[in-house]
Amino acid sequence: MKKYKLGLIIAMLIWGSIGIFVRYIDFTSSQIALVRAIVGSIFLIVFSMISKEHLSKEKIKSNLLVLVACGICLGFNWIFLFQAYNYTTISTATICYYLAPVIVMFLSPFLLKEKLTPVKVLCIVAAMIGMLCIVGIDKSSMGGNNIVGIVYGLSAACLYAGVVVLNKFLKDISGRDSSVVQLSVAAIFLIPYVIFTEKISLAGVSSKSIILLLIIGIVHTGIAYLIYFTVIQKLESQTVAIYSYVDPISAIIMSAIILSESMSLLQILGGILILGSTFISEIYSNKIKSQEVLVEVANSEEE
Repeated sequence: MKKYKLGLIIAMLIWGSIGIFVRYIDFTSSQIALVRAIVGSIFLIVFSMISKEHLSKEKIKSNLLVLVACGICLGFNWIFLFQAYNYTTISTATICYYLAPVIVMFLSPFLLKEKLTPVKVLCIVAAMIGMLCIVGIDKSSMGGNNIVGIVYGLSAACLYAGVVVLNKFLKDISGRDSSVVQLSVAAIFLIPYVIFTEKISLAGVSSKSIILLLIIGIVHTGIAYLIYFTVIQKLESQTVAIYSYVDPISAIIMSAIILSESMSLLQILGGILILGSTFISEIYSNKIKSQEVLVEVANSEEE
């Protein structure tokens, strides 16, 4: 069990460091997202071939429409997130991005027919107050670039919330198969987007940027996804939810150490409110699911 927890921590630390790498890459956000999708999907496909774990064509076909929608949201979600890194601090962008679970919580009664409990309402309210703190009630944190970065971060959160909601409609398909298709779809849709909206040129691009870009594709996408979907099969969902917060916390710490980024006390309070509300909602949701499973088991035994 310890090795699976360690694997999950490693995956979270890898994802937590992605903002640092993006900062040192000369390519645009959409180009980074495109290469990440292409390299990541190729890595997972090659690994599947080497390990002889073939993709399930039938399960992919039965979920194709949802997978395509997920892939499109995933690709553009990355673009907005990487743009957020360019306009505001990695800490602020990461915290804004972690509003995604709160957005899912808000949409779940309408899209997933899930009950909006008092605990969830309190979490949503706390997250909204936290967002006000991040944006800055005081004028000192209301810089133009900072606001633009926050808008990009929130846009990324909305798109990732879309990915989460859509994934709930997937039926009987493995996380690896789902990831391969979603990454491939993201690449397919980002190729024409990049071609028609940007001038692709390697002139002036350093070898360092190319190496860092490949690392994002192989390590931050291929390897991290592989580790993540391998270990979560062996861990309880509540454990996964708790350890997932290594990602934003490590991102904040690394940006402070490596990039010397800082946050005001008000923004720190906002971050605590947002991450705390999402953490509580995750634990609460998993607890409710566990109770429902126990009730179903008890009812089946009585029958």
